[in-house]
Amino acid sequence: MGGPMDSRKRPAPSDRMSDSRTPPTSKGMGGPGGAGAGSGTPPSSAPQSVGGGTGSMGGPNAGGAPGGGPKKKKKLADKILPQRVRDLVPESQAYMDLLSFERKLDFTIMRKRLDIQEALKRPMKQKRKLRIFISNTFYPGKPEGETGEEATVPSWELRVEGRLLDDPNAPKSDQSKVKRKFSSFFKSLVIELDKDLYGPDNHLVEWHRTPTTTETDGFQVKRPGDKNVRCTILLLLDYQPLQFKLDPRLARLLGIHTQTRPVIIAALWQYVKTHKLQDTHEREFINCDKYLEQIFQCQRMKFAEIPQRLHQLLHPPDPIVINHVISVEGPDTKKTACYDIDVEVDDPLKSQMNNFILSTANQQEIQALDNKIHETVETINQLKTNREFFLSFAKDPQQFINKWLVSQMRDLKTMTDVVGNPEEERRSDFYYQRWAQEAVCRYFYGKVQQRRAELEQALGIRNN
Repeated sequence: MGGPMDSRKRPAPSDRMSDSRTPPTSKGMGGPGGAGAGSGTPPSSAPQSVGGGTGSMGGPNAGGAPGGGPKKKKKLADKILPQRVRDLVPESQAYMDLLSFERKLDFTIMRKRLDIQEALKRPMKQKRKLRIFISNTFYPGKPEGETGEEATVPSWELRVEGRLLDDPNAPKSDQSKVKRKFSSFFKSLVIELDKDLYGPDNHLVEWHRTPTTTETDGFQVKRPGDKNVRCTILLLLDYQPLQFKLDPRLARLLGIHTQTRPVIIAALWQYVKTHKLQDTHEREFINCDKYLEQIFQCQRMKFAEIPQRLHQLLHPPDPIVINHVISVEGPDTKKTACYDIDVEVDDPLKSQMNNFILSTANQQEIQALDNKIHETVETINQLKTNREFFLSFAKDPQQFINKWLVSQMRDLKTMTDVVGNPEEERRSDFYYQRWAQEAVCRYFYGKVQQRRAELEQALGIRNN
């Protein structure tokens, strides 16, 4: 025990709290967080439950005004009403039910957003019909006229155009959107005319996509001639993502003619699982059956080697070949043929999903409502504290004041770092316990040792 004992006096009877019915003055109720002088309002320390006796017992206005200090991050738990409030106000159960529903709704929306984000990582395509119109117009030649008009030679014009057919199942709002240009579906287009009629240097008309290509709704070719011309039109689709034509043997095995690389690998893995070709001991190896052995030229291989081995079995996709006859006969100068081909376009749902992920239109409104809810709950909690404070005081004012003083003393001790327990130490019984005699002996022994050291230092005596 240290110095506090030699200055501590036994409290006089007058220092103890009297049982008189006169209320304590504002001076007696002072201290940290106490009321001002002469104030009749409750003290403003942070109040807690009076009955428990474990926390501080201050006034109802504890904590100060909102926003006085740094704002802490709001949590979902801050929205929950205390059980005492729910007991006092049965109607508050409706709010708790809405809060529970909000948690479920937030969880569902968050899970759906994650599902959409995963879905957007994969290509989302749908098959549509592209109608190709191949038309040719014949322009008969004119002889030189008497009026001086120039003579013209017979010629024809070939036009290759197309448009995407409307999806009958799509809503009208989607059909009214901007249409894709015809050329945007193709990587290249080649028109091969009769080589015997137009020679080796003028029988090919080619168009290939470049990074600076301007999309168009069609292509046209004009040549002189008055005879029927056989032509071959080669259209190479612009696959996004890239697709490959499988080796004939692998195509027969998997039942796939042209597909993307991930789909081909997934189909091959499905074949391995179906026929139980995975090694039972070394799971990373695949034991080839007779068909895979013919295709990959090995009896056993790692699954990680499949992409590399597939490289030589995948080829560029075949172009769409259309054989057409440019006719210059008959009464009709313009003739048209139609062809429907399957193309893949982006699923319109993808743009809606992307807009949903990027949408922040309602976030500010939701945040404002959340802040309002938090402020309302804080107000309710403050009112609950006020009610408990005044209710405890109304039930037993004397006991309330006694407990409040004990609480204030505990707060003062915490704030001033006072050691010991002043409330117990002020009573005489505290010093008649067993430890008191030993503590006194230790105290005086320490004092004697301290004095001895001072004397030895003054006399210059060294302790050997």
